[in-house]
Amino acid sequence: MRGSAVSDTPVSFTPSGPPETVLPDEPADALAALDEAVAEPDPARRFEAVAAVCERFPTMSAAWAALGELCERPALAYACYRTGYHRGLDRLRAHGWRGSGYVRWRHPSNRGFLACLQGLGRTAARIGELDEAERCRSFIGQLDPEL
Repeated sequence: MRGSAVSDTPVSFTPSGPPETVLPDEPADALAALDEAVAEPDPARRFEAVAAVCERFPTMSAAWAALGELCERPALAYACYRTGYHRGLDRLRAHGWRGSGYVRWRHPSNRGFLACLQGLGRTAARIGELDEAERCRSFIGQLDPEL
């Protein structure tokens, strides 16, 4: 191609690939509260119980993902997933993530954040926000190519 110069400089890759961030585990009381709330047999009480966990532990992405799954209205689910996604980004940055690198599903502590990102993409598509749905799909692929 005319006018295009290709560099002869080699590109170096680290043997392990991009850096990987693993979020620390949530506090045991937060995990226990979410497990108990999700196990509530009555659907209306389950929704209220999970919402209470979100209020008690607002930085817990897994709780926001669980609440999003329980929402019947796509707009409410979208809001839950977006909240959990942004709280997850805050936690990732606080633990060394600099906007690139892996955040893999294989680590249980990362799953709440990734579930929010997946849910956000699904509900964005449901409400016709196709650009956002595509951004989410692309971002998930960058964070964990195995998903």
